[in-house]
Amino acid sequence: MLVLIGLIVGAIIGAMTAKRRGGNRLDLLQYAGVFALIGAVIGLFVTVGVERML
Repeated sequence: MLVLIGLIVGAIIGAMTAKRRGGNRLDLLQYAGVFALIGAVIGLFVTVGVERML
């Protein structure tokens, strides 16, 4: 579940970052994709960390 949350939050942050920098539609998609992947990886590590604690 945390992976999906990280994916969505990362995509939103990436799109906002590209919009703030004045990017066009393809820039928005690229930033959203990259930040979504980064968010998903962070969410995966957090999920694994939480599972190991239990």
